[in-house]
Amino acid sequence: MRYRPLGRTGLNVSLITLGTMTWGEQNTEAEAHAQLDAAVALGVNLVDAAEMYPVPPRAETQGDTERFLGTWLAKPGNRAKVLVATKAAGPVRQAHQPKHLRGGETRHDRANLTAALDDSLRRLRTDYVDLYQLHWPDRSTNTFGRLAYPWVEDPSTVPIEESLAVLSDLVKAGKIRFVGVSNETPWGLGRFLSAADRLGLPRVVSIQNPYSLLNRTYEIGLAEFSHREQVGLLAYSPLGFGVLSGKYDGGARPAGSRLARFERFSRYSNPQAVRATARYVALARERGLDPAQFALAFVNSRPFTTSTIIGATNLAQLEADITSVDIDLGADVLAAIEAIHVDQPNPSP
Repeated sequence: MRYRPLGRTGLNVSLITLGTMTWGEQNTEAEAHAQLDAAVALGVNLVDAAEMYPVPPRAETQGDTERFLGTWLAKPGNRAKVLVATKAAGPVRQAHQPKHLRGGETRHDRANLTAALDDSLRRLRTDYVDLYQLHWPDRSTNTFGRLAYPWVEDPSTVPIEESLAVLSDLVKAGKIRFVGVSNETPWGLGRFLSAADRLGLPRVVSIQNPYSLLNRTYEIGLAEFSHREQVGLLAYSPLGFGVLSGKYDGGARPAGSRLARFERFSRYSNPQAVRATARYVALARERGLDPAQFALAFVNSRPFTTSTIIGATNLAQLEADITSVDIDLGADVLAAIEAIHVDQPNPSP
């Protein structure tokens, strides 16, 4: 395993993070525990969850992911083996966002952030989380596949300074070690950093946004924050919900796969994405590489990537994904990737 600094925290995190959003939907508790054991054995030290998981979010399963992680953490010695990250949901601003959490009241205010964290801690069976992230912004903005800024005047929005002040109190209470954001924009990240400097509040140490061969929008605007402010990327969807593994070639939908089960993941199967994916998968195979490891190795190679979040439904996938850290793509392969990207940029934003 390789490790990189988590912002300015002094902590080093594994280049691969174990993602958990399938636990409780596509994976059982026993399978979740097996994944944790295997990942830790391979050097993974960061696990990422969220209060709304598993995905797709449903009232019947909400919180199961954290519960499964919690029963593993409760086993003797396990809490000390990993850094635990989880996330507080934001307000319902788009149709796909869950309405069942706290009766639809998921704003980033004191009452909701406190309740969200306390509930997560109970499910996780721990007194603190190492990294607490705001899952998406409190305001309407261009996230989750939306490129154009929406120009929406929200009837109410919790100011970033107010949310960060609440998180500061939770840090002081010992319930959180560090603060992160997710699905955030350059404007939002800039405001968080400014508020921390002006008001003496906790500094954001990481940003969890999508990044893959099919979505490199992070490079525009946000990568510079990683460089100059040491706010590293925790890259999610590095395989584009699995399409970059090549298993959906020719329109295939393997039984039990995410695209076969859940229509909401069509973001990575539009015609432009299908064409680009075919080219990336072909390039990987031409170079004798497993397409999934090839796609992950690209994300791993980026200087702004702190850790790549992988999710697997079986142990063979998990081991293959984790060992992508051993792959060096080389300058010629990176140049070939760039040629495809220039021809078909960001088909799955």
